[in-house]
Amino acid sequence: MVVMAMERGPGAALKAKFPWIVGAVSLGTLLEWYGFYLYSGLAGVLTVQFFPSGWEHGVVYSIGIFWTGFAIRPVGAVVFGYIGDTIGRKFALTLAMMTMGGASFVMGCLPGFAGLGWAAPLLLVLCRLAQGMAMGGGYGGAVTYIGEHAPDGQRGRYTSWLQTTATLGIVLALLIILGCRFGFGDAAFGNWAWRVPFWLSGILVGLSIYIRQTFEESPLFERLKQQGKAAANPVKESFSDLKNWKLIALALFGAAAPEGVVWYTGQFYAMHYLTTVLKVPYLTVQVLMMIVLTCAAPLFVVFGALSDRIGRRNIMTLGFLLAAISYWPVFSWMAVVKGSPFLLGILVFYLVILVALVYGPVAAFLVELFPARIRYTSMSLPYHIGNGVFGGLVPLAAVWAATAFGGPLYGLLYPIGIAAIGVAVSIAWLPGRSDTVRLWDEVGGTPPRVPDQP
Repeated sequence: MVVMAMERGPGAALKAKFPWIVGAVSLGTLLEWYGFYLYSGLAGVLTVQFFPSGWEHGVVYSIGIFWTGFAIRPVGAVVFGYIGDTIGRKFALTLAMMTMGGASFVMGCLPGFAGLGWAAPLLLVLCRLAQGMAMGGGYGGAVTYIGEHAPDGQRGRYTSWLQTTATLGIVLALLIILGCRFGFGDAAFGNWAWRVPFWLSGILVGLSIYIRQTFEESPLFERLKQQGKAAANPVKESFSDLKNWKLIALALFGAAAPEGVVWYTGQFYAMHYLTTVLKVPYLTVQVLMMIVLTCAAPLFVVFGALSDRIGRRNIMTLGFLLAAISYWPVFSWMAVVKGSPFLLGILVFYLVILVALVYGPVAAFLVELFPARIRYTSMSLPYHIGNGVFGGLVPLAAVWAATAFGGPLYGLLYPIGIAAIGVAVSIAWLPGRSDTVRLWDEVGGTPPRVPDQP
């Protein structure tokens, strides 16, 4: 039986098996992403359920509600970051998960427009905002928690397991939605069974919270508190210091924003492009995306581990550069081979390789960029602005550019531009080898020894 207590002395071994900690935290984060992305897969049903029948603006408002979850993520990053840098990583992480699970479960219980009128979409907005707040706090907590446990020189390897969870969260959401649709039938699914994935999200997140309660606090944060070095007001310390603002700006424009647009272009925009522009059948696209994303998920760990050897910046910058120069031809080729699911799958797989290049190392990079006393707050803000705002704008910016310039390929100008900015900023100003940072030097101690490493 695995013992979950951890010794606190310098150089003490983690009695809990570290791979178990990584796996359990990653599983919980996957379930959070699953809950967060359920809305995208159910947007059509939610439009029918929560807006007047036949209302011409229902689809637009439903999409708007979906993106409120992205817009609020930076606020969640600051709120939960404050809690995580003052009370503790574990408490903030648990609170974020409770918020996500509760909001998802309530979403599945809300009466529709027929029962509550305009109060129904209003409550849906509130639930979506709660999901966004939770996602803004939960991811930063998970990355900080694992990053502060991980041995120096292997931080990319271990945090990269977390980086698989966002992509696998999409896969899980699509899989369960399709399973419910086929299992209950289209009529029952449109009537009531669309609620089942939301209920399942709440139950699974609750189980993950129970598992995480067996863990101790981050040993580095505990040492920080024992030495009286924990921040009294991490928000003030993060945002009143010009030097830290420079780090936040570098993290945003040199890593998080270009990573965010590459992530959303390679997965969400690719799916949108196949279904709405190329008119590939919906079911074909869903199955293709699930297969490709599942096959590509190990690459996040491959590139995360590789970043321990050759540097985070080098791998991320390669991904930004390839995105900037290859998006236009790749999406052009999709139109040529749209009749072949196999060839489309090859092209989408290439796009997800770019996602893995930029996303696999970024968690470890952000952990190493900021000091421990304000790490949770400082790293969460640029990450969620980069992903929630810059990345979240990919579909809207793409539609606008395609309309303004007269062609669907012009929708790629936004992600290409942000990726190019990432190349310039990362080469000019990001540290070449942040993987050499020794986190425990901040508290003058020796990191816990991690036995049984896989």
